[in-house]
Amino acid sequence: MSYAKRVADINQVYDRYAKTGLPNREIWKRYVYPRFGISERTFYNLLKASVDPRIAGASELSAEGFLFPELSSDDETRYASYYKKNP
Repeated sequence: MSYAKRVADINQVYDRYAKTGLPNREIWKRYVYPRFGISERTFYNLLKASVDPRIAGASELSAEGFLFPELSSDDETRYASYYKKNP
């Protein structure tokens, strides 16, 4: 169950930033590796992994265990051009 939740969370992060045109390596380097601590190869394997749809909804509960859940949200969206100006 925790593996399925991790897969769902990583796919959610990927989907959020892939729409902005950010390359996969940058998504892994800036958002996935600092939060989950997985290698780039594992990242690609988790993107291919299938998830039970009942578990995928559990990613909405990812901030449940935090003392201040409002601080853990990643609502900040940056476009690909941001990284060209601020490496």
